[in-house]
Amino acid sequence: MLMFAKWDASVLKMLVFLLKTSFICQTNKINLILTKLNCYTMDTLKLHGQAITLVDQVEDNLLTYFRTKDLRAGDAIPNEMELAAALGVARSVLREALSRLKMVGMIETRTRRGMILTEPSILGGMKRVVDPRILSEHSLFDLLGFRIALELGICSDLFQNITPEDIVELKEIVRLGIAFENNEYAPISEFTFHAKLYEITGNATIREFQEIIHPVMVFVKDKFKELLEPINIEIKERGELVTHADLLGFLEKHDEAGYRKALEKHFAVYKIFMKRRIVNE
Repeated sequence: MLMFAKWDASVLKMLVFLLKTSFICQTNKINLILTKLNCYTMDTLKLHGQAITLVDQVEDNLLTYFRTKDLRAGDAIPNEMELAAALGVARSVLREALSRLKMVGMIETRTRRGMILTEPSILGGMKRVVDPRILSEHSLFDLLGFRIALELGICSDLFQNITPEDIVELKEIVRLGIAFENNEYAPISEFTFHAKLYEITGNATIREFQEIIHPVMVFVKDKFKELLEPINIEIKERGELVTHADLLGFLEKHDEAGYRKALEKHFAVYKIFMKRRIVNE
């Protein structure tokens, strides 16, 4: 289990940024409302005039109702007719609010049971909105920075959990990556190697983040290829290029300090690139 106390400030800061950009964060306003309400029932769902849209109000009130009624994943919720009547809104408005909750995985409709609460994926909303083609350069760099900070932050968990079987699997990934370095397998090898590291931590949220950040990494490499390649050459000429094989060597020796330093060098190309872009703005 990943202990957040081990993460440095940069990891936690970027985690807050990512959660704010996720759609699920936009729907999770429960705590704000709970500070104003001590009790909430179907009889007190009526809306009050506020400077937010009607659908937003319905969504907030639904979330507050679920929380105060102590509903859990698997519990049934009232049907649309009952909810619309209690809220005093048209069913079309209610359906839009419910569709938002369904989109982030908080509600499902099941045969014979109607609507029930479900446990949403923490990063599920982010998967829908993180499209590198529409992200600004600033946002792309924020995600890259978070990815680097995250990998450094999980080092302790990685070394605590890694097994001889994991080493064998990583060796095969590295072997295939070297064998097919100059063809279409290279990006797959990059993803597979780091995905395996995330898997070793045993934290499902970290593994899910890898699926989100991978398209961003591929996009950045393609978009800024002409700028990244000269930096890679510079690093290689200085003898500071760190490959997956090098990282694997530190994992095999159980040298956490050496691995951490090598990992920083492994990501040096992105750090240098981002620093130069900022300077030239």
